[in-house]
Amino acid sequence: MSKFDKLIQRIESLDKNLRFEELKKILEAYGYCMERPGSGSSHATFRKKGYPPITIPQHNPIKRVYVEIVKEVVEGDKDEE
Repeated sequence: MSKFDKLIQRIESLDKNLRFEELKKILEAYGYCMERPGSGSSHATFRKKGYPPITIPQHNPIKRVYVEIVKEVVEGDKDEE
C-alpha cells in the first residue's frame, strides 16, 4: 500500500493527528488549488471549478471538522467513479 493510500485511510478514519500539509496534499491530488490570502492570515482556501471553496486553518493538528470536509471530498470522488 502506498503512502498516499495510507493517508486516504487516515482521513477516512478521521485521524485526529493529521497535519495541514497532509490535507493540502490530498486536496491538490483531487484537483483543488490552494490560495493564501494576504495580510498574514493563518487560513488557506482551496478552490476547484464547479465546487464550493474549502477554507482550512494552517494549524497542527487539524481539527476534526476540517478532516470531515476533506473526507467528503474523497468519498464524493469515489461516488463519481
